[in-house]
Amino acid sequence: DDFQAVYTAGVVLPVPVGSCRYYHRSLDPKKLVEVGFSRLHSRMTMARMQKLNRLPPITSTPNLVPMTPEHVPGAHKLLVQYLKKFQLAVEFKEDEFAHWILPRKGVVNSYVATNPQTGEVTDLCSFYHLPSTIIGNAKHNQLRAAYSFYNVATTVSLTDLMRDCLILAKAEQQDVFNALNLMENDEFLDELKFGLGDGNLQYYLYNWACPVMESKDVGIVLL
Repeated sequence: DDFQAVYTAGVVLPVPVGSCRYYHRSLDPKKLVEVGFSRLHSRMTMARMQKLNRLPPITSTPNLVPMTPEHVPGAHKLLVQYLKKFQLAVEFKEDEFAHWILPRKGVVNSYVATNPQTGEVTDLCSFYHLPSTIIGNAKHNQLRAAYSFYNVATTVSLTDLMRDCLILAKAEQQDVFNALNLMENDEFLDELKFGLGDGNLQYYLYNWACPVMESKDVGIVLL
């Protein structure tokens, strides 16, 4: 059998087909400063930093609810159609989509909006959890990070949908929300106050021939 694969790494190996940049959005600025993830600039106070990163108390997308197995056929159809925009994307079968995207506590959170008349799934947002252990800090022993997964907006702007995703991640006690500048993520990164990270994620293919592409043409997020 001929094996093929897609994989990512933070280091440059021969030869990446795409390179994406990490961006970070503070959800708990005070904790991020206390653990050394972020720092206060000379003219910034903690109170001002917290105010700048404050989010609305509730989501704004109508009918946005946690995804359930009943939503899978419609959400799968929505995502598969959306991923056709990109040069590098997974062709999810319905059972694969359910395996990767359905909510799993402490692993994946996913939400859908539906048309109240037809029940059609119109919007999807999701993030996965990747906590880290903090060593040598007297106050905190874990950094809770959420990572943007797959998101599709059709009845609201992607920015509005992702603002709701930030609100939902904060409600899950996440400290920071991370996203790559792939797919259409550039639309919301600045407006939602994501800061440029210092790391890149390189995308590689094994046993596939593929031209090099821009980050906006990458449609795969690996968990």
